[in-house]
Amino acid sequence: MSEIRQGAVTPITHGEYTAMNTQKVIYPGTFDPVTNGHIDIIHRAANMFDEVVVAVAASPSKKTMFSLEERVDLISEACHSLENVSAMGFSGLLVDFAQQQQANILVRGLRTTVDFEYEFGLTSMYRRLLPNLESIFLTPSEEYAFLSSTIVREVAIHGGDITRFVPECVQNAIKQKTA
Repeated sequence: MSEIRQGAVTPITHGEYTAMNTQKVIYPGTFDPVTNGHIDIIHRAANMFDEVVVAVAASPSKKTMFSLEERVDLISEACHSLENVSAMGFSGLLVDFAQQQQANILVRGLRTTVDFEYEFGLTSMYRRLLPNLESIFLTPSEEYAFLSSTIVREVAIHGGDITRFVPECVQNAIKQKTA
């Protein structure tokens, strides 16, 4: 692995890589509901970094199936075995939340080129608002590349089987909401 410094490519030493590996990162989203694709990204980030904060956006402009508190609780339950993962709700600007958490890395999932274009625009805005905030993009495992919270909600609302797409706690919560 290498990085660019003043126009030249210089190798990153093992010590520098280890330092990068000991970071607190934020994985933001609405997570309505959290899917196995999200959980896949959370697990992989938890293996890469010391601490992962799953930042659950209040998203007042979206009509969510679950309240902010319910979404935080579902993520906490789904990730209970990951000691270095926590879930927290937030409202307002993500850059402000990142500063409050003293985190300078965002983890984002990319499924498609549409996601990339959207995330690229967000990353550019974040850099203008908080220049030291970096974004790292992870692609989902192939089995989850198509999966979104919107698709899960639609399948569930129409009585389809969502067992392969969400953790069991989410299945149960969706059953209660759609009953």
